[in-house]
Amino acid sequence: MNISKYIDYTLLKATATEREIIDLCYEAKKNNYYAVCINSSYVALAKQLLLNTDIKVCAVVGFPLGAMTTHAKVYEAKKAIEDGANEIDMVINLGFLKSQNYVSVLKDISDVKLAIGKIPLKVILEISEISKNEIIKACEICLDTKADYIKTSSGFTKSGATLTAVKIIRKTVKDDIKIVASGGINDIETALKYIEAGVHRIDTSIELKTESISV
Repeated sequence: MNISKYIDYTLLKATATEREIIDLCYEAKKNNYYAVCINSSYVALAKQLLLNTDIKVCAVVGFPLGAMTTHAKVYEAKKAIEDGANEIDMVINLGFLKSQNYVSVLKDISDVKLAIGKIPLKVILEISEISKNEIIKACEICLDTKADYIKTSSGFTKSGATLTAVKIIRKTVKDDIKIVASGGINDIETALKYIEAGVHRIDTSIELKTESISV
């Protein structure tokens, strides 16, 4: 499989313009990436730009803090799908997790998963903000909710993906949930290290030239 099919090409900054979204989609088509990952307000535009391609449109919800109400996340997810999103990335409620309010963490994820049905759900853990034990607990909750992917990071905190965290996640979820490495992956060599570690997708805001590299 060509490495390009691992890539979620991402533009999530608050100042992203329509022109930048157009460029993002053009570069995704040029490189035959798996998906573009964008804020939900741009889903309809991206969907139009990617018509007649296999490239998925992934929308983030509850982004980047994860601290809004579950109802808000559910509404945003459903609206994004209505606008054409093929996948949803949601940020876990870190405050609930750190409060050990695991029932609320589970309900937050479960309600979004229930609302979007068969649409793939990626749960962003924000590994730089939580301990090893909290990563493990969050993974166990994701298993209970039948989430489709666990994503390491939003890219909006002090650090992104680490191979150590990926190994912890993989050991916890085994093959029951797929893994997305996100944050600080800015070159092919780094992307390959994460793929070798067992991740299924690479989230990057840097255009990676992948046409001559296969794994």
